[in-house]
Amino acid sequence: MENNNTENNVEEMHLDDAARVRVLSPGMMVFKRFIRNKLAIVGLVIIAFMFLFSFLGGVLCPYSQSQVFYRDEEILKDYAGATKIDQYEIHAVDGVTLPSDIYSKTLIAASTGNYVVETRDGQTLGLLNVGDNVFIITTIEETKKLVKNNENYDAAVAEGLNYFRDGDTVYMFVDNGTPIPTVYTTTEIAVASMKSFTAYDQNSVLTYDFYRNALVATALGMDEFEADGTSYTVKEDVIYAGSEEYALVSDMNFNAANSGVYLTPEYKTVALEAIEAGESVFYFNDEDGTEVEYQIENKNGQYTIKKYQTTRVIDSFSSPSKAHWVGTDANGMDLLARLMYGGRISLLIGFVVIFIEVFIGMIIGGVAGFFGGWVDNILMRLVDVVYCIPTMPLYLILGSIMDYYQAGATTRIYMLCVIMAVIGWVGIARIVRGQILSLREQEFMVAAEATGISTYRRIFKHLIPNVVPQLIVFASMGLGDVILAEATLSFLGLGIKYPAASWGSIINAVNDSYVMRSYLFVWLPAGLFILLTVLAFNFIGDGLRDAFDPKMKR
Repeated sequence: MENNNTENNVEEMHLDDAARVRVLSPGMMVFKRFIRNKLAIVGLVIIAFMFLFSFLGGVLCPYSQSQVFYRDEEILKDYAGATKIDQYEIHAVDGVTLPSDIYSKTLIAASTGNYVVETRDGQTLGLLNVGDNVFIITTIEETKKLVKNNENYDAAVAEGLNYFRDGDTVYMFVDNGTPIPTVYTTTEIAVASMKSFTAYDQNSVLTYDFYRNALVATALGMDEFEADGTSYTVKEDVIYAGSEEYALVSDMNFNAANSGVYLTPEYKTVALEAIEAGESVFYFNDEDGTEVEYQIENKNGQYTIKKYQTTRVIDSFSSPSKAHWVGTDANGMDLLARLMYGGRISLLIGFVVIFIEVFIGMIIGGVAGFFGGWVDNILMRLVDVVYCIPTMPLYLILGSIMDYYQAGATTRIYMLCVIMAVIGWVGIARIVRGQILSLREQEFMVAAEATGISTYRRIFKHLIPNVVPQLIVFASMGLGDVILAEATLSFLGLGIKYPAASWGSIINAVNDSYVMRSYLFVWLPAGLFILLTVLAFNFIGDGLRDAFDPKMKR
């Protein structure tokens, strides 16, 4: 009968029965209580996912955290600029070196009407006023030539010129207010004008003889002229060689925005017509015959001509797509890759900092709690001093120092771990000290001391293991705080620097309110990852606290 009752009792025993639990080891009892906490299991699943996402995902991801992506985009860009010519353009005779101040001297002479100038190097030059802001620059030498009853001189005076030709010599005269003008013989060295020339054939080289005779012809209103043995015809602003267009004459300077772009005379002609008509848009066919729209902007007489051009730009703030599942950030980097690599940094910093904090706090708190007395007083005053350190100003100072020395991303990670750990260990030290103060007077410690066990073994073999459950709970819940602290520092620019990524530095994009409103995919995933990770560690910490509670029966 007794055996049958025993067998019935064994058969009715379940794993949840108190009798069954009491025969389990302490570790199994803690594990069983922990796994019954659903939130703790959820936290474990989230943390496992974060580790797989950050460390395994980063290996499988085809992109690196600093890889920049580009896209082709039609952008309205500067194509050319046009300005009214207000400075003299001077073309010198072949082989002649002009004085360095010839441009300023020409401008002063033209504005004052004093056509005899002294240059910085001591030369005396004369300007023959052809008309229409065209001057022939010559060296001059005073002569005693008489001009009275000289038909050429009289004709020049009648036409308003300051020079005349007599035979093969060109004379310049200056009316000094006396009955007899001062006369100079001249030797031509350059021609100055406020005109620009553009050859229709890009390979054509315009000679000095062409410049000089073309300018004289346009200034005097001549329809034809000769240069270098070739006859040319002038029709409005176009010079023809026979029936073919040879060069365009304009009073505006055109400059291409990009080197290697040749602005043809045909293009300049259309642009000039649009500018003179006050139009803001004109059209011109490109080399393929496609009509292209050009826009004109006038800023105080400075004309900027723009057109839409295919430009390779950084693929910033690209929406989620097949190529970039989470999109790209402001620097054109794949956000999914940065989230993966950033998770490594955030999780790594969390665990490293907590490990250092627990290590330092366990030693300081263990020694202070065990020895008490003056040792305890000294170590606790050290704890008070560390408590009084203002963390944010310290972070600002150290961040500035690392910026000054241009510390690399890896160095900043190490420094951040050390700084956060050195400041954060004091809480653990106080917990360990308090626990050991209560444990050292219990019977098992008295027995350990009576058996002659060394102080080191009593602290680290008997006391500290009894504090480990509280340390585990504190560490698991503190991990979330460390990750939040790192995210805050990176957000403020004191933590991980570009191009390295952390979740905190990724959400730094919300410094711009426009980005915060318009591009949620840039910062929201990193914010959710921080939220989930911190919640997960808190769930695990709550689960461990309940599991280690000796009052818990289930």
